[in-house]
Amino acid sequence: MAFAIRNLSVLAYANGFTLWHYKAGRDPIAQVQTIDFFADAADMLVDGDMMMVSAADGGRILSVATGTSGEIGTNTLI
Repeated sequence: MAFAIRNLSVLAYANGFTLWHYKAGRDPIAQVQTIDFFADAADMLVDGDMMMVSAADGGRILSVATGTSGEIGTNTLI
């Protein structure tokens, strides 16, 4: 399944930092962590934002990272 903007929510925002939640539905964590999975939300995501992901095979806390070409990636924190 592809990224669905309706499944992305802001949990908290302060001082330019946003804590997000993404409900991945049937998508596994590995798919959610692919480069540019969150490309459609690139205008809202900032380096260092954190994202809690609920996926079919578990949950993760990710850190948002943008690449040199503008691609959106994530790094696993937990």
